Amino acid sequence: MEVNLTRVDQDFHFAAKGSSGVELHMDGSPEIGGHNAGARPMEMLLMGLGGCSAIDVIQILKKQRQQIDTFDIKVTAERTPGEVPSLFKHINVHFMLGGPLDEEKVQKAINLSMDKYCSVAAILYKTATISHTFEVTAGKLGMPGELV
Repeated sequence: MEVNLTRVDQDFHFAAKGSSGVELHMDGSPEIGGHNAGARPMEMLLMGLGGCSAIDVIQILKKQRQQIDTFDIKVTAERTPGEVPSLFKHINVHFMLGGPLDEEKVQKAINLSMDKYCSVAAILYKTATISHTFEVTAGKLGMPGELV
């Protein structure tokens, strides 16, 4: 695996590209001279955790013939204040799924992802406590962004 970063401006804005060819942007906060032109590197770690686990959960539920109508994840984290480096000390991953889903199967899929399959979680467990919660609603998508 390889990623390449290219500096975009004279401050902290970088364009990053991996083997997928998709370009992502990273930047620092305005407090340190950044311009909000991209996600912060630590935000990208949390995005990676959510994305990694989402892929696992969807694969597991599809194998179990579960219909997923909606799927959102909210990842929240606390960092150790005043330390350098300021690592995550607690992370919560909240899964929000909609559809005619068996809640026991959803819980099992999430547990398998977070405790066994998700490589990003395995890395972050070394420095942080990670918890996970979930909710299942019966909503189906109508028009884009509209639950019916």
